[in-house]
Amino acid sequence: MEYKIVQKETVVQRDIQLNVPGSVMYPRSITFDIPILLGVLLLWGPMESRSQNDTEPIILEGKCLVVCDSTPSSEPAGNALGMSVRSGSGRVAFSASRQTNHEPTDMSNRTMIIYFDNILVNVGTHFDQESSVFLAPRRGVYSFNFHVVKAYNRQTIQVSLMLNGWAMISAFAGDQDVTREAATNAGLVIMEKGDKAYLRLERGNLMGGWKYSTFSGFLVFPL
Repeated sequence: MEYKIVQKETVVQRDIQLNVPGSVMYPRSITFDIPILLGVLLLWGPMESRSQNDTEPIILEGKCLVVCDSTPSSEPAGNALGMSVRSGSGRVAFSASRQTNHEPTDMSNRTMIIYFDNILVNVGTHFDQESSVFLAPRRGVYSFNFHVVKAYNRQTIQVSLMLNGWAMISAFAGDQDVTREAATNAGLVIMEKGDKAYLRLERGNLMGGWKYSTFSGFLVFPL
């Protein structure tokens, strides 16, 4: 197919020759008005642009991130407009350490709950220093890790991360040939709002010192 365009003032003359095997070639003329042609092109451009952008997310800056999807849901009962809001105000994290050595009269020898006397981080203030218990502010997946040191103590110790009184993960330290050893572990747990997490000494004792022990946790994401 061959196109020839000749412009005369406001009229465009287009000669089209159709080359079809076995047929006779006849020139065909099509006349376009330039203003009308430009108007059609201007209208067609924005329409195509809008169709391409209909499914793009709409992002509003601020404390909340709002994402809208105008694509209809494939489910029969689904809404035509889906919206999700992710708030940046729900950050939860804590980290506590032990600055002083463990004493025989320490509360941990009677309650078996391991206490920490120094708060390093307490975003959201959900870790209580007095009881050394973390209280979950919402349902979600939480990450915890602990490092409990025993010094000059030949007894094997077992430390567990407790969730509402149930041991979730444990760690042991029982090498009798070293002067300092630590029970260390980490894991993810699902907590409901109001659940309590803390460390408990399940076996042995911490007499002799446990300075530099740590207990940390944070909210990975809410559920």
